[in-house]
Formats: sequence, C-alpha cells, structure tokens
Amino acid sequence: MTLSNTGLQNLPASVIVPQYDRDVLTPGIVHIGLGNFHRAHQAWYLHRLMQQGLAHDWAIVGAGVRPGDAQQRDRLAAQDYLTTLIELKPSDTTAEVIGSMIGFALVAPDNAALTAQMADPVIRIVSLTVTEGGYFIDPATKGFDAQHADIQHDAAHPDTPCTAFGAIIAALKQRRSAGTGPFTCMSCDNLQGNGAILRQTVVSLARLSDPDLADWIDTNCTFPNSMVDCIVPATGPSEMELVHSLGIDDASPVTHENYRQWVIEDSFCAGRPDWDKVGATFTDDVHDFEAMKIRVLNGGHQIVANAGELLSIETIAECIAHPKIAAFFQKTAQEEILPHLMAVPGMEPTAYVDLIKERFANPRIVDTTRRVAFDGSSRHPGFVIPSIKDGLAGNTPIAGLALVEAVWARMCAGTREDGSEIAANDPFWDDLKATALKAKSSAQIWLSQEQYYGDLAQNALFAERFDHWLQLIWRDGVEAAMAEYLQTP
Repeated sequence: MTLSNTGLQNLPASVIVPQYDRDVLTPGIVHIGLGNFHRAHQAWYLHRLMQQGLAHDWAIVGAGVRPGDAQQRDRLAAQDYLTTLIELKPSDTTAEVIGSMIGFALVAPDNAALTAQMADPVIRIVSLTVTEGGYFIDPATKGFDAQHADIQHDAAHPDTPCTAFGAIIAALKQRRSAGTGPFTCMSCDNLQGNGAILRQTVVSLARLSDPDLADWIDTNCTFPNSMVDCIVPATGPSEMELVHSLGIDDASPVTHENYRQWVIEDSFCAGRPDWDKVGATFTDDVHDFEAMKIRVLNGGHQIVANAGELLSIETIAECIAHPKIAAFFQKTAQEEILPHLMAVPGMEPTAYVDLIKERFANPRIVDTTRRVAFDGSSRHPGFVIPSIKDGLAGNTPIAGLALVEAVWARMCAGTREDGSEIAANDPFWDDLKATALKAKSSAQIWLSQEQYYGDLAQNALFAERFDHWLQLIWRDGVEAAMAEYLQTP
C-alpha cells in the first residue's frame, strides 16, 4: 500500500497510524537537515503529543540547504510527508507511521523559500540537525570560523545566503522589521553545549554584516542546549525490503532502536510543545546528561567503529560481538571515561556503560562501522579528546584513549588489515590520509595536527603511549594492541 493520507486506513492493522486529523495541523517548527535521525526522534516526540490531541499548531516544515535535500523533499512530498518508523527490538518489530511533518520548503541556492518560511510569524522554533561538523567552528580555537568561504559569501550577500545560518539571520531580519518577534533556535546535534555553539555561529555571522541585528538576535532569541539520543541507521536495501514486507510502500522509511532520550534546557522565547508529556526531560542543567551521552555513546562509537573498520567488520553489533573490541570498549569506558562523569537523575555512569554496550549489541540495528566512523575529524575532537585532556589533568589512566587515537590514525591510512581499501570517509580525508601515512614512520606527525589535538603533542605521557600503540598496530595489528591493553592492570 502506497503511503499517503488517503491510504492510511488501508495499512495493515499492526501498523500504528496517526489518530489526529492532519488536515487541521498548522506549522510551528521549521527543521533544517531533515534526515533519518530527526524523523525517528524529534518528529516522533511531536507525533506522540499530537496522538494525545495536543500540539496541533506545532507541525513541522522540513528544510535543507544542500542539493541532495531536494530529492528528500520530493520523496516525502509524494507521500504527504508521512514516514514509517520501524522499531527494531532484539526480539520483535513494531511499525508506526508518523504525521507531524506537513511540508518541506523548496530547496534553492539562495534559500529564499527557507527564509520566507522562517519569517512567517507562525514559526516559533527553528531546529537543526546539520552534523557536528556543520557549525563553522575553527578547529584550532573552537571559536567561529569567519574565514570559511561559505561564511564570507553570507557576510557579503546576507539577503541570498548559502548556509542555514545565513537563512536564519535573513529571516530574523525580516521578523524584526515586521515586528513579529524572534524565534527559538534549537540545535539537535551531538555537540556539548550545542545551543551555545549555535548562538556563537548565528550571532557571529550576523555581526559580520549587521552588528545591530546581531545584538538584537543575541538579546531576543533563545538557544537552548539539548542532548538527543537514539541509534538510527542509514536506510539501505535491507530497510526498504523490511518496510515492503510490512505491506507499506514508503520511499524513505526509518529504522531505529527501542530507546530514545531527549534532555532540553527550558529556554524558549516564543513558546514550545509540551514534549515532557511524552518522555522528554526539561532541565536547567543539561551539561551532565550531555557529557555522559557524548563521551560514552558517541565516544564509544569511535572506540568500536575504527577498530571494526580495520578488521573488516561491517556493523556495530558485530563489533561488540568481537570479544576484544567489546572488552576494549568496556575497559576504556569504565577506567578512563567514567572518572570524569557525574551521575544524572535515574542513571549512574557505570550502569550507563552497560546500557550502551547492550544497545550497541542489538543485532537488529544494522548500523555500519562506516557510517559511525564517518567524519572522525569532528567526532574525535568532540567525543574522545576531551576525555584524554580530563585524564591528563586528573591523573587518571589514558592508555586506552591513546590507543583509540592510534587506531583512528591507522584507519586514516586508508587500508584495512586485509589489504582492502577504505574509501574516503571524512571531509578532510585526503589530508588525514597523507598525514597518517607519514606518521607510520613518525607518530608525532599525527599528533602535530593542532586543529584536532591542540597541545597534546607536547604531553610526554600521551605522546609516548600514542607512539607505542601506533607502532604496535602497524607491526602486529590492532588485535595485538587491544590484547596488550586489556592485559594492563
């Protein structure tokens, strides 16, 4: 059955469908970067509110700024912006069609349609999932990268911006002129302090062309920090086969694990849906939740995926089924990451490590090592290196984390241990590959990449451990290195 408003009543009885009238929904949110994660997470929370008869004036309008986003728009428009979510528990499968999205702005280089949509007074929240590397952060200073070519374009042409942030600024300029007020800007990406980072990007970019507008945005808009969590694989042939086996013709289905978490700073200048009524947590202190999730789950993903890539292991579940990789994750997380984390309501750090390991092991979630290892140049500085710095400052072990970085360096050399090629898997792949190959004879060359490591190359303890591991991996392989680490007290 083709997915559409008129076809909902004809779907199999086992499929949960919207119980609300989608024709009466009105928009309240624009979401930029509408991929699988958003639909399995934020859009699902809103859908569940709508199922309770609430938040019908908060429907989502999707948006994107990349050429490929136009294809996503076409796919979703053809099925009335409905999405099939397939929850993959280890023991069974549940399917649910969500209807909280009602439109998608036209995708064009000047972002005119996106700007107009955000300028509409009915929009009160603009949210984003644009990846950790999408916020124009200078890797060396962690400040705003004003020299990036896209930023320079938007500063010179603020009315025809090429970035999502430029479009946000253009829309806010129109709203200020019209007297319709600000909206909340909400990042849903895996960045600690993601709201503060989004504020930095938007306000700094605005200041390049209109300092008065920058001040107005900084004063009137809110940028809540948030932590988001749900493992959502990419959609491929097996996912398409699965949705078809359920009797649904969906051109863009989403599979996900049977776990979600959303922790949000309650700072919304123009109102918000009551997401807490369907399981989200509002708090004035997101930091501890963020730190635990980013360092254990996201950092843990790098621990297992980079090793798995070198060993030609295709999925994260298969990585955790590998005894040495599973033990490597457990020991590094327990001994080197957890000492710097605080308990959060309902969860002790040790129990959280066990939970993450269990989630990684779900064999129904076909989450590829390649997807998880993608963009290490953003993910290692964001998810792993902060734990190294904390360990050095607190005099706690860092040998396992140094091994994590050596495995990444070896992976970036571009070949697996069986000799097969690792296709480009990072925006800076060519530079990383060239540096990794040079580091084979001199490990310090890898650590000299200050944009990722800062001054860690000058730390004798870390540099010695990294050098030891990298030489061992090149000589005897990653399994030998993991085995040696696991034998250390």
